[in-house]
Amino acid sequence: QVQLVESGGGLVQAGGSLRLSCAASGRTFSNYVMGWLRQAPGKEREFVAAISYSGDNTYYGDSVKGRFTISRDNAKNTVYLQMNSLKPEDTAVYHCAADRSDLVTVTHTFGAWGQGTLVTVSS
Repeated sequence: QVQLVESGGGLVQAGGSLRLSCAASGRTFSNYVMGWLRQAPGKEREFVAAISYSGDNTYYGDSVKGRFTISRDNAKNTVYLQMNSLKPEDTAVYHCAADRSDLVTVTHTFGAWGQGTLVTVSS
C-alpha cells in the first residue's frame, strides 16, 4: 500500500494562499491517480481535486474551481495543491489520497489516505 504524508497546512487570512504537499512512498507513484479531499468539523468529506497518472488531466470540485490547482511531480513522488483566494469556508483538514484506478476521478472513493493537514482560514 502506498503511504502518504501531507504538509503545508496552517493559519491564513481570507484572500491569502497556501500550498499543500503530499509525499508518497511504498509503491510506484506514477501508477496512482492522486487527489485531495477535505473534511470540515461537523461536515461530510468533500472532494477537492484529482490528477491523472501523468498529470495531463485534472479534476476539481465545484467549490474550488478557479481558485485551487493540483499538480504532481512523478520524479519527486509528490503531489501539490496550490490554494489561492482562500475563504473561511475552506477551513478543513485536507487529506491526500491515492488510488490505482482512474475511476476515482468520478467516484472520489480513493483507497489510500494520508493523516491530513489542517488549514484554517480566518475572516
